[in-house]
Amino acid sequence: MSTTPITMKKLKDILRLKYGQKLTHRQIAKSLSISPSAVSRYAAKAAKMGITTWPLEDKWDDVALKNTFLKTKAPLKKHSLPNWQTVQDELKTRKYMTLQLLWEEYVDDNPGGYYSYNHYCRMYRQWNVSVRLSMRQTHHAGEKLFVDYCGPTMAIVNPETGEYRSAQVFVAVMGASNYTYAEATWSQQLEDWIMSHVRCFEFLGGVPDMVIPDNLKSGVHRSCRYEPDLNPTYHQLSEYYDTTVVPARPYKPKDKSKAEVGVQIVERWIMARIRKETFFSLRQLNQRISELVNWMNHKVMKQYDESRTSLFQRIDKPALKALPECAYQYTYIKNVRVNIDYHVEIEKHYYSVPYSLVKKQLEAKITGQLVTLNHEGNTVATHARAYQAGRHSTQDAHMPKAHQKQQWSAQRFEHWAKNIGPHTLLLVQENLASRKHPEQAFRSCLGLLSLSSKYTNERLENACQRALLTGAKRLKNVTNILKKGLDKTAMPEQQPDLLSSIEHQNIRGNGYYH
Repeated sequence: MSTTPITMKKLKDILRLKYGQKLTHRQIAKSLSISPSAVSRYAAKAAKMGITTWPLEDKWDDVALKNTFLKTKAPLKKHSLPNWQTVQDELKTRKYMTLQLLWEEYVDDNPGGYYSYNHYCRMYRQWNVSVRLSMRQTHHAGEKLFVDYCGPTMAIVNPETGEYRSAQVFVAVMGASNYTYAEATWSQQLEDWIMSHVRCFEFLGGVPDMVIPDNLKSGVHRSCRYEPDLNPTYHQLSEYYDTTVVPARPYKPKDKSKAEVGVQIVERWIMARIRKETFFSLRQLNQRISELVNWMNHKVMKQYDESRTSLFQRIDKPALKALPECAYQYTYIKNVRVNIDYHVEIEKHYYSVPYSLVKKQLEAKITGQLVTLNHEGNTVATHARAYQAGRHSTQDAHMPKAHQKQQWSAQRFEHWAKNIGPHTLLLVQENLASRKHPEQAFRSCLGLLSLSSKYTNERLENACQRALLTGAKRLKNVTNILKKGLDKTAMPEQQPDLLSSIEHQNIRGNGYYH
């Protein structure tokens, strides 16, 4: 803080701008090239002298003003003590916040009395130490498991190409004992996130009462301070293991302090130690991490005079819930809509459901081996998981009965196509004939015929003719022809018997669908 006395001219400028122009202390500081804290300090002393208006009374000539000003001190007031919790919250939640800026704002808010910057910093440090001692959270045995990811990643080298790929490091810490688990995964996506929990529970040999994650997108569908929405798969995991997921509240660092400390320890004690080592597979990296986690857990902690392993075995382990007989199998849960062909699409493969559910919303539970489809809490279809894109898994029991009136039928598509033109009809018939069950072609037929509303019947008919001549008969081929205007150009060489193939033996006649 400068010891050079202020000139009376500058003091008058401060008073003129403050009381005459109604400027803020920060605006005055910028105008006069001094600090906001100096403006606050001088204005407070002037207020102590009774000067709170502009212009000055006649009695305040330069001599009287200087003599009185230099003798006046602005005493500290009780209300000028900073709110240290607010200061800490600002520093924790705003990346570039500094104590210097917070002190300047504190001075602006307390012109009648404030502490110097050095004293301000000293008081904050003292408060911070006392809070850490008095507000330390108490964690009960087996109660909480804190989970998070490290910020830095680990590099894994492809032995064949030499290319590097980054691996994420998952960390879990038991609240009472600080017993720690860590592993590397390829991503922070849902499946890796879920299966890291499963392996962690196996490592612990039991399940805690609560799991405390950060508001990671993989685990929390909608972040909210009061009622965060869990991802459906994460919720299913918690039900399977009979535990409760309680996401840490945003901007509440104490909620996840154990996780943050655990992450910091793993970064310093494990990741830093192996930073110069080369790993050629995720398995190799995890073997090394496992070795160091075991070493770290057996290391005696100075503040407890006991290791994490010892504390875990003595405190947390006896209080954990038993593991289920079988480990959780990753299940991806999503909502799907039943299309007019009574199939739902899951990763480009199509699975049938009862025909009565057309246009309904279903819940799909997907594992590596099984697809289960539920409607209003009841299972309506189960299929073996299939991975062939564009193929169908159809159960005969789901097909509509022959005597039932169908809203969509092969005859309806043929009638619609016939009204557009013979080439459109031929393309629709070929599409229907190419599938084991005609219903499997309903969606592509609907997509094809719907193009007429956008491009006109004439253009669609020309596009279908070109598609048949070139052999590019898929819906996307016809769509591209229309988008690029190829239907308006000269046709490839005509095939004389093209339309006669409508009666070809491989094209099912109308009677086939009755």
